[in-house]
Amino acid sequence: MNRIAIQEAKLLDQVDYLAFLGFYPEKVRGQEFWYRSPLREEHTPSFKVDRAKGVWYDHGIGQGGTIIDFGIAYFRCDVREFLDRLKPYLSFHRPELPMQVSAPSAVQSPTSQAGDKKGIVVLSAGPLASPQLSRYLAERKIPFSIAAAYCKEVRFELSGRRFFAIGFKNDLGGFELRNAHFKGSSAPKASSFLDQDCHELAVFEGFFNFLSFLALVQYRSLPTCNFLVLNSLAYFQKSRSIMDQHAGVTLYLDRDAAGIQCTGQALKFGPQFRDGSHLYAGNNDLNDWLIQNFQKLKQEQFILRQAGRVLRVANHPPPDISQSKKSKRI
Repeated sequence: MNRIAIQEAKLLDQVDYLAFLGFYPEKVRGQEFWYRSPLREEHTPSFKVDRAKGVWYDHGIGQGGTIIDFGIAYFRCDVREFLDRLKPYLSFHRPELPMQVSAPSAVQSPTSQAGDKKGIVVLSAGPLASPQLSRYLAERKIPFSIAAAYCKEVRFELSGRRFFAIGFKNDLGGFELRNAHFKGSSAPKASSFLDQDCHELAVFEGFFNFLSFLALVQYRSLPTCNFLVLNSLAYFQKSRSIMDQHAGVTLYLDRDAAGIQCTGQALKFGPQFRDGSHLYAGNNDLNDWLIQNFQKLKQEQFILRQAGRVLRVANHPPPDISQSKKSKRI
């Protein structure tokens, strides 16, 4: 499918596109649709879409614009990449996100009580098997073996269509869902605590940063610890009881305004809280850093393997063949 033109994209129905992404209005006033912002965490809807004008405005951050502006902010990408991301939404033939013709019999919203709004309904969850999802993991530099140990391939239904994505389960049974074209979650929403019977805790904002941390263990010496994936900064305070059970808490939150603010507040709780984001200084999050530095890490690993072979040879030299031949002649 060819990339849609910018002017054509601006004419797309933003309300319908937000539903495709899994976001539904909290209230509707004529042609004004009010949402809890998809761009940040909030409890009171302040994100407005004017359907008649085809524009949106987030009152919490003072930003707005067309569907193009929204896509750039939501996916943190440029115009060209966002237009590519629109292809699954526009296509009736979705090789990666197959469409279902019949409407769902029961639907549920990840931000509402079951049944009162359309939303994501999980159909099945099994081992990762899709080649498309494998390619997506490779793009994010996550080893398949690591993802397979902590994630599922989740089939779900949304707005009458069927999709599949990488699913990371939370403590209440809901899933964080990701693929190359979709970012959402199924109800109920919660954080994910992975108990390794350790006294130290590592805290991540999203599960791809958690998987990136595990991937880095292959290249760097990182501490053994328990893991807490918030799945949203909104669950930081709600997870304090888990954090307080640990002697040390290292925070690997995003280095955006919200993540930096949350980290700063946490450091005031006590000396057991530490900022681990220096590990990916200069990048927005740990996965961004991993993607940017992946080739360098691979090269370092190769050099270390070669050095290890040299050391093993030095410590265990091969037998002196010339001496062996002399002893045989004697």
